[in-house]
Amino acid sequence: MQITVLSGGVGGARFLRGVRAWAREVHPDGAGGTTDTITAIVNTGDDMWLTGLRITPDLDSIMYTLAGANDEVRGWGRVGETERVSGELRAYGVGWPWFTLGDLDIGTHLARSSFLREGMTLSEATQRITARWDLGVTLLPVTDSEVETLVLVDGHSLVDGDSLVDGDNGIGEGTPLHFQEWWTRHRAAIPARGFVQNNVEQAVPAPGVVEAIAAADVVLVAPSNPVVSIGTVLGIPGIREALAGASAPIIGISPIINGSVVRGMADACLSAIGVETSAQAVAEHYGSRSAGGLLDAWLIDEVDAPAASPIEAAGIATSVVPLWMRDVPTSAALAGAAIAAATR
Repeated sequence: MQITVLSGGVGGARFLRGVRAWAREVHPDGAGGTTDTITAIVNTGDDMWLTGLRITPDLDSIMYTLAGANDEVRGWGRVGETERVSGELRAYGVGWPWFTLGDLDIGTHLARSSFLREGMTLSEATQRITARWDLGVTLLPVTDSEVETLVLVDGHSLVDGDSLVDGDNGIGEGTPLHFQEWWTRHRAAIPARGFVQNNVEQAVPAPGVVEAIAAADVVLVAPSNPVVSIGTVLGIPGIREALAGASAPIIGISPIINGSVVRGMADACLSAIGVETSAQAVAEHYGSRSAGGLLDAWLIDEVDAPAASPIEAAGIATSVVPLWMRDVPTSAALAGAAIAAATR
């Protein structure tokens, strides 16, 4: 079975770990692996250049999680990190003092940046970096182009006495922040008016992305941020068309349980585009594939069971299952439920 997953970072990483565990249990290959092929198409809108390094948070979160090298307590970065290099950079006044990178993580960014400067594309560099680990999943950046997400905000008072000044920025009224500044520094506390991916109109899917969608037996939409993670993936020219023409069913997993985000601040992103923070509203935001949207089926948590009927009425088959990914077994059970929904 070819399983293709559209994914963001932390939530997507945990879901992919469950997909891999499900595949190894149901379709083992006798050598500790699986006969299934799993491909993750990963958001790159969170990426950025910082202190001369190319940082790819979602790709790295997935890689570290699948490699068993992630920090489970913090939910991001490498386990057993030290931060001596970041301390030195702060002392020199270099970079963003509120964006701390661990020393082991910096090693990954140095390797990637070196490969990029040698002329590799991001997808080539990703293949080179992930070859170090036994992931059991192929990671594909959605595009090799740089499509960094900018957040449109009005003038607001910021930390440290800074302020945003309205001006002509070529995007719209107000000053855009890089997504990482809005998300990490300000914790999404500044109301956003919208999100744009820089230069997205010129972007094309990375090699293998459209092919992974076309060859899939099932396409899964991970419980990732619908706006800046999955939304960025869908915004790359050619991706929606590939999904619309896919022969595989497209199954989504709600990132919202009982009106709250499972992790992060996706509610601030949803509010910015006028979408309610609910499993039903996100399903309707994605839309039914039969009506020109994305989804054939949608998984919601048991607590949201009353929403099943209206979602079904919108043309999206709905399954009510436990969504909390507390550990690998519960994540694998969720992956199995998504595959089961595809077979129906």
